[in-house]
Amino acid sequence: MARPASTNKRDNEKKKQSKRQEKQKRKEDRKSNNNKGASLEEMLAYVDENGMITSVPPESTVKNKTDLNSIVISVPKKEDMEDNFAYTGRVEFYNEAKGYGFIKDLNSVKKYFFHISAAPKDIKEGNVVTFELERGIRDLNAINIQYEDKKSS
Repeated sequence: MARPASTNKRDNEKKKQSKRQEKQKRKEDRKSNNNKGASLEEMLAYVDENGMITSVPPESTVKNKTDLNSIVISVPKKEDMEDNFAYTGRVEFYNEAKGYGFIKDLNSVKKYFFHISAAPKDIKEGNVVTFELERGIRDLNAINIQYEDKKSS
């Protein structure tokens, strides 16, 4: 029988050392190959005032003056717009004991929450109402709810 290849510590260390040297040599070869070619000045690219990439640096004399006070750093505040548009809807659900309900918009399929503080005290399910919308904690809420009493007309 043939003896298996020697596996002493010395042989293993020699193999590891030769692998490290080969790896280091490949690394140095890659570095030397990458540096061959263009110089730094030849590799630079410039962007002109029209956004085109060129190899020629832009002229320093052509500069636009910018008024520093015209630069807005933050998000502009939302201007108060009068969009309190009156919507028409029907009271779909109303819980008298808890004092809240939902109005379904007649022009869409959306439902809006309302609290009794924004509605007449004698509101009932099925009433056709006009209302305005206001941003609530979770979604839009109906406010300024009004309805015509059919009995009085």
